[in-house]
Amino acid sequence: MKKPRKIKWLKAPAERNYPAAEAYLRLHFSDSAARNLIKKLRSAAVAEFAAKDILRASGLPMSEVEVFDWKVQNSEVEEGEPLSPILLVRRGEGQHVIVADGFHRLCAVFSFDQKATVMCKIV
Repeated sequence: MKKPRKIKWLKAPAERNYPAAEAYLRLHFSDSAARNLIKKLRSAAVAEFAAKDILRASGLPMSEVEVFDWKVQNSEVEEGEPLSPILLVRRGEGQHVIVADGFHRLCAVFSFDQKATVMCKIV
């Protein structure tokens, strides 16, 4: 039986991830609310969750996840390049989590090992 690959992570999200997350969050929230969430994400501590749990919490059906192309991210995982932690936003008690940035990284990790630990910031 092949041992699951150890995924490497950066200690903090790449700076470019925050503007990308803000652009996506502006589809869900007002501009000012999206900016406030980014401020909170910047100061949040890095947390760990299993890839399968994040995908389940996001509410995305696996059929939707499978149609995305994450070849670049799969290549990064295979080559042992550290990935940038993903950025998550809780909508509220019992509601779906928004993957504000890092969806393709999450899917790549999930495709290698569903139980793999994903580094993230969540607010």
